[in-house]
Amino acid sequence: MKKEFQIGKRTISQTSPVFIVAEISANHNQDYGRALEILHAAKEAGADAVKLQTYTADTITIDCDDPCFQITQGTIWDGTTLYKLYQQAYTPWEWQPKLMEEATKLGLECFSSPFDFTSVDFLEEMKVPAYKIASYEINDIPLIRKIAKLHKPIIFATGIAYPEDIERALAVCKEEGNEEIILLKCVSSYPTPYEAVNLNVIPTLAKTYDCLVGISDHTLGTIVSAGSVALGTKMVEKHLTLKRSDGGPDGAFSMEPAEFAEMVQQIRIMEKALGSSEYVLTDTQKLEHEGSRSLFVVKDIAKGEVLTPENIRSIRPGNGLHTMYYEEVLGKTACKDLKKGTPLAWELIQ
Repeated sequence: MKKEFQIGKRTISQTSPVFIVAEISANHNQDYGRALEILHAAKEAGADAVKLQTYTADTITIDCDDPCFQITQGTIWDGTTLYKLYQQAYTPWEWQPKLMEEATKLGLECFSSPFDFTSVDFLEEMKVPAYKIASYEINDIPLIRKIAKLHKPIIFATGIAYPEDIERALAVCKEEGNEEIILLKCVSSYPTPYEAVNLNVIPTLAKTYDCLVGISDHTLGTIVSAGSVALGTKMVEKHLTLKRSDGGPDGAFSMEPAEFAEMVQQIRIMEKALGSSEYVLTDTQKLEHEGSRSLFVVKDIAKGEVLTPENIRSIRPGNGLHTMYYEEVLGKTACKDLKKGTPLAWELIQ
């Protein structure tokens, strides 16, 4: 898979800054003005992009009350049907070109998760720079193939994916000549308990599938997203709302703007702290190295006097002979009178 490509104006690579995405999802609560507010909040909080979801209840499921369409898996949405949930959660399609236009004005990338062929066609008319495949769609091979043929970056959530689901999806992308892939570590649990996150899978994904990796984080707080950067994530996606208390299908596990801004700051600090994998001293460390230990005269020594453990010691700072010569200089004699505090040097020794 490619290790460097563009999503809009952003470069995504192993050395680029983490690509931070604010997921608007259903947090607009069917209010276009609120969707715009979330978009502006994402910009102010430091996001690089906003993400939408493009579906209707009819394009993602059917209106049916049979048991298999009831939500009973112990989620925050239990007690309703898939159709009723998606009726409440979908983002009206007529909003989406306008939201993308506003995002572009703000300097944000804007892309979406499509859920059927019609939504892909709609998003192509919008000229989105990338596509995300939700984890529940990672086994929708016809959908993945249609998107792969567009030769735009594809971001896969892996929340409910078995290894064979990931392998099959990536194989389809390769067949269509599309290797601009990001795999997101994801847990489809809302909110996700910390013990279920398993951040250590992130480098496993990168190594196993030889691709760029990221995280779609549904935990509460900032620590998981920020910590994931140390394990190699190059994309972080978090749901953003104005206030959790405003409710909505995704409100309970979404970040508020101040929290999102804190997460962005922590990610940028983590990037700085990670630095280079090459073991070299900084300029400051090189200066500080001069303060390390070396051999010094610690008692006045007369010319011809023998150097002993009583008059020669390893002390700070590092102006004298290296301490590795300690045994070698003991028993030798001074060439001249040496004052206490003199850094030991070969020219001072007979």
